[in-house]
Amino acid sequence: MALLLQLRTVTGLRGRADRIAKAVFRGLSFYTRVLENCEDEARFDETFRWPVASSIDGNEILEIQVFNYSKVFTNRLIGTFQMVLQKVVEEGQVEVTDTLIDDNNSAIQTSISIEIRYQALDGTVGAWNDKEFLETPSVHSEGDGRYPLETDSLLSSHRQGLDISPGKSNQQSAEKSFRRAGKGVFSAMKLGKTRPSKDDHRKQDEPAVLEAEDLDRKALLQGLEPDTISLASVTAVTTNVSNKRSKPDIKMEPSAGRPMDYQVSITIIEARQLVGLNMDPVVCVEVGEEKKYTSMKESTNCPYYNEYFVFDFHVPPDVMFDKIIKLSVIHSKNLLRSGTLVGSFKMDVGTVYTQPEHQFYHKWAILSDPEDLTAGLKGYLKCDIAVVGKGDNIKTPHKANETEEDDIEGNLLLPDGVPPERQWARFYIKIYRAEGLPRMNTSIMANVKKALIGENKDLVDPYVQVVFAGQKGKTSIQKSSYEPLWNEQIIFTEMFPPLCKRIKIQIRDSDKVNDVAIGTHFIDLRKISNEGDKGFLPTFGPAWVNMYGSTRNYTLMDEHQELNEGLGEGVSFRARLLMSLAVEILDTTNPEINSSTEVQVEQATSVADNCTGKMEEFFLFGAFLEATMIDRKIGDKPINFEVTIGNYGNQIDGMSKPILRRKKEGGDGNEEESELLQNSSEDEGDEDGEMVSVSSSQPMKPLVTDRNYFHLPYFEKKPCIYIKSWWQDQRRRLYNANIMDKIADKLEEGLNDVQEMIKTEKPHPERRLRGVLEELSSGCLHFVTLADKDQHHSSRTRLDRERLKSCMRELENMGQQATTLRSQVKKNTMKDKLKLVQNFLQKLRFLADEPQHTIPDVFIWMMSNNKRIAYARVPSKDILYSIVDEEMGKDCAKVKTIFLKLPGKRGFGPAGWTVQAKMEIYLWLGLNKQRKDFLSGLPCGFEEKKTARGQNLPSFPPISLLYTKKQVFQLRAHMYQARSLFAADSSGLSDPFARVFFISQSQCTEVLNETLCPTWDQLLVFDNVELYGEAHEMRDDPPIIVIEIYDQDTVGKADFMGRTFAKPVVKMSDEQYCPPRFPPQLEYYQIYRGNSTAGDLLAAFELLQIGPGGKSDLPPIDGPTDMDRGPILPVPLGIRPVLSKYRVEVLFWGLRDLKRVNLAQVDRPRVDIECAGKGVQSALIQNYKKNPNFSTLVKWFEVDLPENELLHPPLNIRVVDCRAFGRYTLVGSHAVSSLRKFIYRPPDKKAQHWNMTGEIVVNMEPEVPIKKMETMVKLEANSDAVVKVDVSEEEKERKKKKKKGGGGGGEEVEEEEPDDSMLDWWSKYFASIETMKEQLRQQEAAAAEAEEKEEMEMAEGSKAQAKNKEKSKAPKDDKKKKQQSAPELPEKKNKPRIDELKVFNKELETEFDNFEDWLHTFNLLRGKIGDNDDNATEEERIVGRFKGSICVYKMPLPDDITKEAGYDPNFGMFQGIPSNDPINVLVRVYVVRATDLHPADINGKADPYIAIKLGKTDIKDKENYISKQLNPVFGKSFDIEATFPMESMLTVAVYDWDLVGTDDLIGETKIDLENRYYSKHRATCGVSQTYSIHGYNTWRDPMKPSQILSKLCKDGKVDGPHYGPGGRVKVANRVFTGPTEIEDENGQKKQTDEHLALAVLRHWEDIPWAGCKLVPEHVETRPLLNPDKPGIEQGRLEMWVDMFPMDMPAPGPAIDISPRKPKKYELRVIVWNTDEVILEDDDYFTGEKSSDIFVRGWLKGQQEDKQDTDVHYHSLTGEGNFNWRYIFPFDYLMAEEKIVISKKESMFSWDETEYKIPARLTLQVWDADHFSADDFLGAIELDLNRFPRGAKTSKQCSLEMVTNEAELPMISIFKQKRVKGWWPFVARDENDELEVTGKVEAELHLLTAEEAEKSPAGLARNEPDPLEKPNRPDTSFIWFLNPLKSIKYLICTRYKWLIIKIVLALLLLVMVALFLYSMPGYMVKKLLGA
Repeated sequence: MALLLQLRTVTGLRGRADRIAKAVFRGLSFYTRVLENCEDEARFDETFRWPVASSIDGNEILEIQVFNYSKVFTNRLIGTFQMVLQKVVEEGQVEVTDTLIDDNNSAIQTSISIEIRYQALDGTVGAWNDKEFLETPSVHSEGDGRYPLETDSLLSSHRQGLDISPGKSNQQSAEKSFRRAGKGVFSAMKLGKTRPSKDDHRKQDEPAVLEAEDLDRKALLQGLEPDTISLASVTAVTTNVSNKRSKPDIKMEPSAGRPMDYQVSITIIEARQLVGLNMDPVVCVEVGEEKKYTSMKESTNCPYYNEYFVFDFHVPPDVMFDKIIKLSVIHSKNLLRSGTLVGSFKMDVGTVYTQPEHQFYHKWAILSDPEDLTAGLKGYLKCDIAVVGKGDNIKTPHKANETEEDDIEGNLLLPDGVPPERQWARFYIKIYRAEGLPRMNTSIMANVKKALIGENKDLVDPYVQVVFAGQKGKTSIQKSSYEPLWNEQIIFTEMFPPLCKRIKIQIRDSDKVNDVAIGTHFIDLRKISNEGDKGFLPTFGPAWVNMYGSTRNYTLMDEHQELNEGLGEGVSFRARLLMSLAVEILDTTNPEINSSTEVQVEQATSVADNCTGKMEEFFLFGAFLEATMIDRKIGDKPINFEVTIGNYGNQIDGMSKPILRRKKEGGDGNEEESELLQNSSEDEGDEDGEMVSVSSSQPMKPLVTDRNYFHLPYFEKKPCIYIKSWWQDQRRRLYNANIMDKIADKLEEGLNDVQEMIKTEKPHPERRLRGVLEELSSGCLHFVTLADKDQHHSSRTRLDRERLKSCMRELENMGQQATTLRSQVKKNTMKDKLKLVQNFLQKLRFLADEPQHTIPDVFIWMMSNNKRIAYARVPSKDILYSIVDEEMGKDCAKVKTIFLKLPGKRGFGPAGWTVQAKMEIYLWLGLNKQRKDFLSGLPCGFEEKKTARGQNLPSFPPISLLYTKKQVFQLRAHMYQARSLFAADSSGLSDPFARVFFISQSQCTEVLNETLCPTWDQLLVFDNVELYGEAHEMRDDPPIIVIEIYDQDTVGKADFMGRTFAKPVVKMSDEQYCPPRFPPQLEYYQIYRGNSTAGDLLAAFELLQIGPGGKSDLPPIDGPTDMDRGPILPVPLGIRPVLSKYRVEVLFWGLRDLKRVNLAQVDRPRVDIECAGKGVQSALIQNYKKNPNFSTLVKWFEVDLPENELLHPPLNIRVVDCRAFGRYTLVGSHAVSSLRKFIYRPPDKKAQHWNMTGEIVVNMEPEVPIKKMETMVKLEANSDAVVKVDVSEEEKERKKKKKKGGGGGGEEVEEEEPDDSMLDWWSKYFASIETMKEQLRQQEAAAAEAEEKEEMEMAEGSKAQAKNKEKSKAPKDDKKKKQQSAPELPEKKNKPRIDELKVFNKELETEFDNFEDWLHTFNLLRGKIGDNDDNATEEERIVGRFKGSICVYKMPLPDDITKEAGYDPNFGMFQGIPSNDPINVLVRVYVVRATDLHPADINGKADPYIAIKLGKTDIKDKENYISKQLNPVFGKSFDIEATFPMESMLTVAVYDWDLVGTDDLIGETKIDLENRYYSKHRATCGVSQTYSIHGYNTWRDPMKPSQILSKLCKDGKVDGPHYGPGGRVKVANRVFTGPTEIEDENGQKKQTDEHLALAVLRHWEDIPWAGCKLVPEHVETRPLLNPDKPGIEQGRLEMWVDMFPMDMPAPGPAIDISPRKPKKYELRVIVWNTDEVILEDDDYFTGEKSSDIFVRGWLKGQQEDKQDTDVHYHSLTGEGNFNWRYIFPFDYLMAEEKIVISKKESMFSWDETEYKIPARLTLQVWDADHFSADDFLGAIELDLNRFPRGAKTSKQCSLEMVTNEAELPMISIFKQKRVKGWWPFVARDENDELEVTGKVEAELHLLTAEEAEKSPAGLARNEPDPLEKPNRPDTSFIWFLNPLKSIKYLICTRYKWLIIKIVLALLLLVMVALFLYSMPGYMVKKLLGA
């Protein structure tokens, strides 16, 4: 669907001017080209095409505006023409001539003549008359390639050549009458012209030729705000490009399959809430196949490990990211048994890598039991996981005392967006069938069989293996079948959402020896599911999956077997597999559920044949227009090209047998025959003209281009191929992907534009960004309308429907966000917004990737002698045809330049950089019945050559094209210079020359020796370049030029150094050679070498058509001006840059760390500086060992440089070593690629006298940590800022101190307020770390807040303005809140003010710009030595460093500089530089601690010690190694005397101590002391926050602040310091205020200026001119690196360095930073009573429940010192009385809140290891059993720093105290000292629920060791201070010791009444018995009367 407009002429114009016209429809505007100097008629004759997605409505409007074009001013509007499209919609085609109207709506003289056509989708305007197609054969020669097709329903797609009006003959008369009537008709339809309102931004689409300044003027004229202007993309605005070519891809080398270094580091910190009773847990850490274990912790449910594990890998990224990290907790594992699994957790490495900073830090993993689905969670494991690739640096959050709340639920180890409650789910992967499998066995046996028995078998035994989340499932094996049928499903059970991204599906061939993969496919779960609230579970298919891999010919040893495993890009189609996937969330409460998680394989029902879409016949056409740059290594055997799609077209190793599924309507046998004939490219076919595919070109002998390349002679005859293939019709999937891809391409292009503009500092990049966003939002809305009309055909899978919905939602949302963003893009917000837009691009690319395959990719193979040499792979969606333009593949029906590459591993490294062949190829793929237009995109002017059979059939595809039209051109390549090239020689330089390829010609520039920045300044002329096709197409779409840069070697072949592409500017013979297009501008082209950039080429290219008049019409070429260069043409004047004279001054300071050259030491080095052919040499250093500094400091040279700074050539620094007899060798070189930072710009005159204005008072409030967020307000020199100083806090503190002193010592001082004697350096350090963490938290909060604000604004752009105001207030309020809330935190309770230092969590260098304020360090790189150096890192190539500086300025210099006082002409611009004579310095290195060291021993630990090297001094602190620690605290200082410059590189290393063997280096860090020493930032000794002369914060510098200040003022020529009364000091025009007295040790006050001077030093950056930030007192954190593992951090070291010159007064002693000794404490725990303990035992006799209770207790980490009470036997009520005392002595570090334990790890350990463990007390209640093991009943763990206060009574003690910790008041035993109360014992019941199993009344009493000595107490109930015996009921005695008593108790108490009843009953019975017994006697007596 499209609307076409042909703009013919505009007549009746007035005056003579340049004209330009603009046509607008639906907001998309096109500009015509500028017609220069036209008078009354402007003949544009241009055609514009608007692709239309939704049908055009009859009342839409087309608008055309005609302007007078002006290069300088705004274009002046002549008139406008507007037309309602009703008539067009009805008739499909209209020609109009009408007058224009001006701004006032009145008609003017000028008239316009146009023709409009409209093609609708539904074929409504398809009623073209027959004549139109069959008009005359001449049309065909024009090469329009249109033929009548048998089918009517075909839509006429747009025709290219609109100039031939179809069916002129019979329309002539109609047209004339129409024109007469036309005028009236259209006048009636004219529209009133409305003035544009401000938001009508369509007016600002300007032609690309307009400069941004014009826009500004235009904006002013139109009254627009500059912030609303946006520039549309240059591509849309330039003249109508016919777009017959698509962009080539520049990067060559496949990066996918290359192995890289990775390191996975995992710290297992602790586990909590493990399910199970009294366990001995071990954690097993498994990454991929490797396993490591922690140590075992005994009888605890919450073990604390803090163990660190590192796994190193060297594998390709894909393999790495699919590895599974599995953490499992195992109970009671030992040497003999493997233990039982408690629970495990798994996630893939990729998930970790995609996290911010590639890590999870201090997160809790949820453990679950894979064997039992119904069970809940089995506990939590706290860990850090980080994955580092080469070159990634990981920022570890600063490790300090971990007081952060242990909020488990808030810190789960899950990526964002994954719910904490993960459920179990079943993944059903159904495997139906496969087709097109390759042969996988040798055929020898098969042939024998066939000969003997006559059976013919397929040579492959396939089965499918699915790998997911570390589990594997396999289908059955289908013996010998190329088209196996499985219909099986593989079921995985895994937590959902799974933390593993990919499912790997592999077809394998079963073999007796080893099974090999046939093909592999990965399904990315993120692409087949959506986690949003409207999302869907993973679902897939049933759909076909294409698999690619190595070539299909079977060999025993396949060198590309890795490709079949899914590593690297497949080079051939292997098979396709029909499969589907579904996920079902399990309801674990359901009793019927099968709770096993083993992989199961079951039968599945098969699917209908048509479920994946209707079989359609597809047609693929290709034409080879050019094949050049064929690598000469191939040899000169005939070469041909083969194109395959799936197995179709593959003639060598393709069809194992034909696919017989092609049953089309009435498909009979002969069709299958034709399939078998597929491979023969004979020209016969069956009767009905059915065509046979021709899939490869005819072999041809290559011709020589030059010494590296051949070309094939495809001149006027271009070979073609065509293939018919049958696939299920699922084009819709690809169409949607194409639309998104096109939006993304446009966005990417726009973003590149914007970045280019920023890089080259063009004005207004923000306008371009606005334009980009505009295009993006319209593109997104466009997608929604296009995709919405998706047909609902039967074969859409659930994934198709859900994906469509989610893509539409995403894009709609993105469109709205883009619109909102557009309004927020301002100059200053540009950078952040650019980042956001980058995210859009990533998201689009992600969405556009269609997971369900359809048509396989197309492969183009170059064959030589029937062997496959090189290939290219073209995704089928890129060449897929559609009637709707947006849906069409980006390369469909276009000429694409393709570079063929070597398959598989052969393409890695240098082999992959050389082009195998460059092809211009035209491809078209579509339904066979839409074949009508398959030639439409070819360059016009050809005749078709068909096979004999297809001669008279118009739609038969040609086998070759014969071009009749030929244009002759001359190409001029202006090769000016290249820069920052790759060093190809061992000298560190190259001898570069460039080779330019165009079509089949190539030429070279001259070779320039020994340079990385050659200025060739050479014009290469290619004469008689013949291009085939129409002239006008050449103008817009010329072929590309390839430029390769080589290094000339005296022997052997030239080395390849890089390649780039360019498009020439084309001038046709009828165009003028004049601005704006000519002469062309020099441009930078990025040079690539493989995937990495290797410099830039500055050049211009023009392609000039040689007209009928021959070359004489071309602009003349000036002959060689400088004859010394021989016959080389220089770049002509209009193109080469304008030069002016510059002076380059070089400061030569010295050379450092020069390595040996060819085993000889460097002795007499010299530095050569070269820039643009001129240069200067330094003085010779006579003896490098004695003094590596230069004697002459400053030299200069003059040079001609381009005015345009962007074109400045680089400056080269080379160091050579002068040997005897005038020989010299190169040591190393350095190229300064950009001189910009060294260009001196004289200061502005107006600002000259800025410091003469009034005084400025500068404020120094003591910094509150909260304030640090707000940026410092930079004071303008001439502003009057008055700032006061707040002294109150310090005074308050002093008053407090006085109180303490003078209060008679009677009153108890609050414990919170530590007195100075308690404070040490560490207090200061920890306080500073707290501050730093607080700042980080605030920055995060601020960032989050800003982001939230963005989100909000995006969501509701309209209300943004109003909200902004509120929002700007909000952060301030928040800060207030934060300030208020700060004191409420428990640790902040009236936090004393401790002086702090600055903790930098990085090196000091990064904070202070490497201390290169005036002395720069240039790394010298050695040249290339061998080929393997290509991937050597920068570090490995460094051979030394040159120190110096450069200053570049335009001549002449303004005189006020040279006239300044004290100007020394010898130093030029480098005034006031210190002398570089040797100087002696005392260097004091303080090493505080190391964190996260890389383990060096097998046990996963290290024994680190410090080694320091400076010059000849080498200190190894070996005896003080710290045993088995990865986070050692060293706390040491070292003094070294050194002499700069000889000894200036300080190396601080951490080694691992080993008992036997040498010690291993863990990592080292290097510090350049010299730059620090000489820096203006004064990095010799950091400036403290306050000045004090005693205590923990003593001033360290021998110079007092006042002395430092006066020296700085003197050096910087600053007026001052002037101390005034009232605590004021004036420096320059700044006034500082501050306190003026100081207190010495004895509390005496003295007057001093030091505080004032210090105040100035701490704000030195505010001093005009001389000011810069001074280094504060600090601790820096430096990464430790190991040369063996380059680029991967091995830990970090916290340290700082002080330096003191030896000629100054000596500094005091070093500060004591030795680690705090842990304090000895004693914890006394008295267990008084228990209550409600559950009863476990049944009595033997009575069956009664009772328990024999005892209580066990220990401090965490000291399980072996556990203590038990005695047993309270036979408690019947759960009550127990003990009165028992435990005593636990322990060492405790207050600052870190950890207990320190030293113990041997095992009997074999050499020494004790120090552990730091949280202080936790565990109490357990047990039931004592005599003969079996004791039963564990319950436990409670109390963290001694924060545990709930005990309940007053047993009744009030409940489960809440354990579960609901957050809301209860917490106490710390270290503050309370003594606590008594009731606490609950808890355990888990059968359902994993916590329940109370008893209560204990205990008393905790904490004493320091001294106090404990003073008041000793005995263990248990012993002396001293014995406890009384508990009053236990007597039952508790054992019955056999005291049977009667027991019986008495047992019987009397409980069964008293029962006994009485029984006795009474017995009496009664006895009476009855006696009665019965005596009754007869009595009776007899009575009766007989005896």
